[in-house]
Amino acid sequence: MSTAVAGRGVQDPGTMRAVVKHGPGPAGIAVQDRERPVAGPGEAVVDVRATGICGTDVHIAHDEYAHRTPVVLGHEVLGVVSAVGSEEDVDWIGSVVAVETYFSACERCEQCRAGKRNLCELRRSIGSFRDGGFAEQLRVPVLNLHRLPETPGELDGVLSEPLACVAQCLLDPPVVQPGDRVLVTGPGAMGQLAAQVARACGGIVTLAGLPADAERLAVAAELGLGTTTETPPTEAFDVVVECSGAAPAAAGALRAARRGGRYVQVGIFGRDVTLPFDLVLYKELVVTSGFASTPASWRAAMRLIAAGAVVLTPLVTRRVGIEDFREALDAAERGEGLKTVIVPGG
Repeated sequence: MSTAVAGRGVQDPGTMRAVVKHGPGPAGIAVQDRERPVAGPGEAVVDVRATGICGTDVHIAHDEYAHRTPVVLGHEVLGVVSAVGSEEDVDWIGSVVAVETYFSACERCEQCRAGKRNLCELRRSIGSFRDGGFAEQLRVPVLNLHRLPETPGELDGVLSEPLACVAQCLLDPPVVQPGDRVLVTGPGAMGQLAAQVARACGGIVTLAGLPADAERLAVAAELGLGTTTETPPTEAFDVVVECSGAAPAAAGALRAARRGGRYVQVGIFGRDVTLPFDLVLYKELVVTSGFASTPASWRAAMRLIAAGAVVLTPLVTRRVGIEDFREALDAAERGEGLKTVIVPGG
């Protein structure tokens, strides 16, 4: 039975369907009934509109990324706030929001106090250590909510979290200067977003992939980005941004960087890899990265969306219901499409 708390929305103590990682490997993932969340003080319940499947979800499925079990997967969440646990937060009810991934951090360590909760050793995130968004509802701190700007597509907001991660890698501090020749390797969703952000910074961008990536590269070409399936020329780029999480692409990116250039690691390998890392020394490359997101990178992502500096609608190439999660995860692992989203009831 649903219950209403005065001024705080409706909270339902019933059950809901959710994608749960409960054991080892992909076989340890199942769609199960879970109790619906109830907001405590300072928390909100979000009715999930859609949650994107991310490469991190694939790594979690294969036990290549830290997590606990059982846990509801999914961290790229778009939804509507339906209830809050505190009277001072009632103005959030009904808001269309994207959700920061961190459920909690210590808030006391040097990293937290510097605004880098992403580097807190005690950080716990939705979709890995706290229940995430592959469900009908999600409970998160109000601190994590971001009201979405108007966008052309109804599901554009599901890309807010990966965009915030790209902003963390490329904008804090700024990596691309106007006129820089930029190579982005890996034409998945992260690569497409990185290419657009680099272009928004004034870079002359080439997005590189394999012949098997033809459909993904076609999306980028439609958005006006340069694309290639050829081996990138040696020492031809001021900035290289590796988004594939594949060792051959990373090696090619290191070779493609000019002397004194920059190499940015965005993709996750999920395992130890062998790279020609002496090139960092020989060419005096500046190597940087960015882990997940920060409040500052989220603000940057919201500004990029509001300004129309990134085009998001074409990147959502597939939507499936919760019951079809297994099929969608397999497709994501095969690299089909760009962004597959799970739509409860879809």
